[in-house]
Amino acid sequence: MDHFLNLFGNLLVNLKSVIWGAALFVGVIVVLGIVNRFLQRNAAKMPGRQFRNQLIMTGAGFCGLLIVILGLPIDTTMRGQLLSLIGIIISAGIALSSSTILGNAMAGIMLKTLRNFHSGDFIQVGDHLGRVTERGLFHTEIQTPDRDLVTLPNMFLATSPVTVVRSSGTIVSATVSLGYDVPHTRIEELLLKAATDTGLQDPFVQVLDLGDFSVNYRVAGLLEESKKMLSYRSRLRASILDALHHGGVEIVSPNFQNLRDFDPQKNFIPASVRAKKDQPVDDASVDVVFDKAEEAESLSIMTNEQTELEKKLKEAHQAVKDAKEDGEKEKAQEQVTLLEGSLEQLAKTVAEADEKDKD
Repeated sequence: MDHFLNLFGNLLVNLKSVIWGAALFVGVIVVLGIVNRFLQRNAAKMPGRQFRNQLIMTGAGFCGLLIVILGLPIDTTMRGQLLSLIGIIISAGIALSSSTILGNAMAGIMLKTLRNFHSGDFIQVGDHLGRVTERGLFHTEIQTPDRDLVTLPNMFLATSPVTVVRSSGTIVSATVSLGYDVPHTRIEELLLKAATDTGLQDPFVQVLDLGDFSVNYRVAGLLEESKKMLSYRSRLRASILDALHHGGVEIVSPNFQNLRDFDPQKNFIPASVRAKKDQPVDDASVDVVFDKAEEAESLSIMTNEQTELEKKLKEAHQAVKDAKEDGEKEKAQEQVTLLEGSLEQLAKTVAEADEKDKD
């Protein structure tokens, strides 16, 4: 009888331990689910925080694992062994992070800390050129000039030189090879005119190389609107063609003379065409090609404005509390009402833009 009671007692103790461990595990899972749902709901109101949410969930999952281990009804030796095992796994993960998911996560944290580029910026990494549309914990997405989306692992960005086009302006340039029969002063004059007609500021011309058969020239100028870089590159080349042709300069390899049976006095220059006054520009192509990048940049700007408005609203509420005179308090309350209206309208715009981006 005593043996049976002891056996039943041990079974009851073990059952309590199992129930407690299961309840602790379920509780941690429920809490993580609530945190994740809260972050997702908050992200719907204030988009552009995917990186932060992923980082919070990673940290919360790690903390939850520690809570489960520390709360399990096991002896101290076993608990110490489990914690040591976790430490070994983390150490091994860090050691192998160059080619693992953990490596991309660590690279994402580093890139977020550096803040060398933001959503909507033009970047070039290796052979990849495009505008940033999304920045996550493990990857960065860019939109290429072909309107395609390319996902780049953060480790690739962290270990490769990243060229960021400055939003304050960039240099747009083009190169052309011309013969020795035309004075370089005449070429420079025509190329400067082409850059000026394109709309570039502070244009300049460089002689890059003196080849066996031709001279390589580079014409460049400052473009303040960086997002129009691609269209202005094309426009500059078209202006170079017009300027050189109208200036009577033949753009053709000197070797071409040895391969054609034409009058040596004949120049291969197209007939002049009168330009239309209202000739359409190609800036609209930027909105088509980089539509998602434009939306990501707009969302980022609006999110920053929303954060700034919330800060001002908090200061305005404090000003209402600190106001001593009725007139001063009334003026502060008007400011609060104005900021609340602006914040509500901006939040609505952000929500609509985020919903459009999801669609």
